[in-house]
Amino acid sequence: MSTVKTRTRGGQFIVKETPAEDVFSLEDLSEDQRMIRESTLEFVERELWAHWERFEKKDYAYTEECMRKAGELGLLSVAVPEAYGGMGMGFVTTMLVCDYISGATGSFSTAFGAHTGIGTMPITLYGNETQKQKYVPKLASGEWFGAYCLTEPGAGSDANSGKTTAELSDDQSHYLINGQKMWISNAGFCNLFIVFARIENDKNITGFIVENDPENGIKLGEEENKLGIHSSSTRQVFFSNTKVPVENMLSERGNGFKIAMNALNVGRIKLAAACLEAQRRIINESVSYATQRVQFDQPIIEFEAISSKLAEMLMYCYVDESASYRAAHDIELGIENRIAQGKSHQEAELKGVEEFVVECSILKVTVSEHVQRCADEGIQIFGGMGFSADTPMESAWRDARISRIYEGTNEINRMLAVGMLIKKALKGHVDLLGPAISIKDELTSIPSFETPDFSTPLSQEMDIVKRLKKVFLMVAGSAVEKYGQDLEEHQSLLMNAADILNEIYMAESALLRTLKNIERGKYNQDIQIALCEMYVYKAVDIVTVKAKEGIVSFAEGDMQKMLLMGLKRFTKYHQTPNIIELRNKVASSMKENSKYQFDSMF
Repeated sequence: MSTVKTRTRGGQFIVKETPAEDVFSLEDLSEDQRMIRESTLEFVERELWAHWERFEKKDYAYTEECMRKAGELGLLSVAVPEAYGGMGMGFVTTMLVCDYISGATGSFSTAFGAHTGIGTMPITLYGNETQKQKYVPKLASGEWFGAYCLTEPGAGSDANSGKTTAELSDDQSHYLINGQKMWISNAGFCNLFIVFARIENDKNITGFIVENDPENGIKLGEEENKLGIHSSSTRQVFFSNTKVPVENMLSERGNGFKIAMNALNVGRIKLAAACLEAQRRIINESVSYATQRVQFDQPIIEFEAISSKLAEMLMYCYVDESASYRAAHDIELGIENRIAQGKSHQEAELKGVEEFVVECSILKVTVSEHVQRCADEGIQIFGGMGFSADTPMESAWRDARISRIYEGTNEINRMLAVGMLIKKALKGHVDLLGPAISIKDELTSIPSFETPDFSTPLSQEMDIVKRLKKVFLMVAGSAVEKYGQDLEEHQSLLMNAADILNEIYMAESALLRTLKNIERGKYNQDIQIALCEMYVYKAVDIVTVKAKEGIVSFAEGDMQKMLLMGLKRFTKYHQTPNIIELRNKVASSMKENSKYQFDSMF
């Protein structure tokens, strides 16, 4: 683990410059973490990747079998404290396992994530000592499996609107739960449900630990027919006067919505991690196929129309890795600092993750969309074979699609990221007002016409990202000034602001990772630099379009002209990169390596 003396609070990246040495990336893995990564990959190659056809044929029993094998290897217990039978690893290591165990098939990835995350974590973080001692060791070992019952036919993104009820018995010894839950992952083989229900007319729902006993009023629907994740057990669960002992209430009455939201925060960043190895495998398969497939007397990888796709696939994966592990380490530091201050493991982890809710939503949205794009291009490179179910590319595309829906849809997460950032500003955790006022003053001043010194690697790109932050503050600040509390009603504007925010965080993360590697001098950074230049170039285009749409939607007359002029000033390149040349440079490197080329660096 790298030693980082300073700590950036959640959301502060938009107003604070982070030194490159303060970020964590896969190059910083310890020897122990590398060993865990290798053992995870060995399990995946042996049990999952070698049998991916079984996951496509709805072999639910094999998914369960692999989950038990993962439990025997300790892979289900990485995040569980040692006191409850777990390995007690830090947040980065839990991300690492989630990353590398998830690339072979979305079916197993979903089962693993549902069990280790929302199936186990609510008890670990919100359960009392008796509950944790009773249930967590079984879940950590794979003796038992967990599932999470939140979604209902009328309660999806609006999670607190569920109709499932919990009524206290006359003798006050148990609750009777009645209701219907849907899209429940692991329902077909789980031993335990985390169930959310409403007591009387409470404003907020309450969480319960419910053992899966068919004789206790629990009935399962048939397995759902899904676009992807075919061997992930997904069923409806019906509760009819299901008796739950009062001691199985999770946390306290009315705290269920908070439990659900915090579980989703962790789920969002873990979902981003779960998309990384999928991208690496898609890249490896695509490079291999493009090298072997001959058309017009040469391998198709020699054609720019194909090689440019591979270069951009590599670019997205590199950027996604950079941002995901940067945020994971920031969360780990927050947890460690709170433990050092005397906080319990429960409180430290809850607050550590909650603080980075903005980054978690950014990662969930951006990485889930990048993996879909990567899989789509993979199919295109494979051509007709990519459309065939006999190759893994088609299943990778289908499995990737769900990632934009669960853990909160990407639309909800976009609005959540901006909304939570504004809330942090109102609480004084992030100073948005001061920088926004400074930018307003800057817009009315005469711009400097001096050409900055961009002689060092990525200095122009770092300067651009600083100016993109000004674009966000300019647009968001002006929008808040106009609409105030009514801003949340202007969803298109919030979505545009979120896209700007997303691009800033992702681009800056890749730049900082690369600059840190340059300082270390251990690696050949030419390709990393090219990938950063490519991504920033794309980010500028996205920010320009989204900011312009937003400005025109709420500003008129001189104000509109001023903001549009500011947008042009803040997105200006002093020397526009040759994007085609950069893609060709990256593609040439991919031809030489014939696989995801950064693996050897870890």
